[in-house]
Amino acid sequence: MKTLWTSTLSFPPAVRLLMANQFAINLAFYMLMPYLAAHLAGELGLAAWAVGLVLGVRNFSQQGMFLIGGTIADRFGYKAPIMAGCLLRTGGFALLGVVDSLPVLIIASAATGFAGALFNPAVRAYLAAEAGPRRVEAFATFNVYYQAGMLLGPLVGLALLAADFRLVCLVAAGIFAALSVLQGRALPARRASGPGGGESGVLAQWRSVAANRPFLLFSCAMIGSYVLTFQVYLALPLAAGDAFGKAGTKATSLLFVLSAAVAVAGQLRLTGWARTRWSGEQALVRGLAVMGLAFTPLALTAASGSTVPGAVSLAALTAAVIALSAGSAIVYPFEMDTVVSLSGDRLVATHYGLYNTVSGLGITLGNLATGALWDYATRNQTLWLVWTVLALTGGACAGAVLALARTGRLTAPTPQPALA
Repeated sequence: MKTLWTSTLSFPPAVRLLMANQFAINLAFYMLMPYLAAHLAGELGLAAWAVGLVLGVRNFSQQGMFLIGGTIADRFGYKAPIMAGCLLRTGGFALLGVVDSLPVLIIASAATGFAGALFNPAVRAYLAAEAGPRRVEAFATFNVYYQAGMLLGPLVGLALLAADFRLVCLVAAGIFAALSVLQGRALPARRASGPGGGESGVLAQWRSVAANRPFLLFSCAMIGSYVLTFQVYLALPLAAGDAFGKAGTKATSLLFVLSAAVAVAGQLRLTGWARTRWSGEQALVRGLAVMGLAFTPLALTAASGSTVPGAVSLAALTAAVIALSAGSAIVYPFEMDTVVSLSGDRLVATHYGLYNTVSGLGITLGNLATGALWDYATRNQTLWLVWTVLALTGGACAGAVLALARTGRLTAPTPQPALA
């Protein structure tokens, strides 16, 4: 904690505020979202397809609109979309707690999703601009606050849920309202530096980013890492359910807490350790390799071909979560720094927006593929196949980034003048 506090205080006030904002954003978001589906299906009595529609609209309006959010940030400055996103979340979360009409729930869900698309690219571009040469350290510290919000949010939400789901929504909305006021008063206005911001057209911005071949290659190479990270919500809970039956939900909660705890406790140490030993490219490759290797204990356990004791299953799941979280913690700050480097410090928010959109699409397709593979493996009693494919995915990502590095494609292209 002392290291985190020292690192935080070493940054300019705007960076410190962005870190505190991200903690509060995740705290409020994860207070509510893990319990929304149960509220919609239980208290409101919506059909499963309607619950899926509400949740799907939120995901699409965020993942599908990241490019729009990044474009707005580069054209109008970073502060405006950050504030607008917080205000949208305020209204969206409040609506989710007080309405029961499906059309209004869809509107509220879309608002909460688009809010994320507005402030996420802007926050990261603002952080990169203010941190300057200390970007890697800034993103590492930022990720501690990010993960801490994810860790505490569900616990706070669960406590409030004992009273009423409406209270959860209103408290979450209140946090975003407070953030809106705080940022309006304390966050300095900051615009994108360099050419290609507000003085060029939107299509010119998009053409410029789409023409950045090294950035696009890196975005595609990193898709698998997001698929692997998402397995904390998909394959690992399925495995916990298979191993522990009704107790699988509790085991999943413990794994989720462990994942966030590893990032909170180890992020700064892992980043500092990696920076003193490896280049940024080496850290990316080796971190991705660790993420892939995280699934080997599960593959070996499943391949044993016999009934596995609960203690062994728990040990394999725990080892997988720890290694996956540690690998992600190594990768994240260098990944964010590479996006800025590949942008050439030009249209940084737009680059982040497209990067998030590509990764979001990859998560969707990866989840479909993982789910289909899980069903096949379950029917044929070959669950080792799922874990092996995931392990190979990590190896493929590491190999792709290594190939880009060795061929000089992790270097930003020479900036070209933006077209009017």
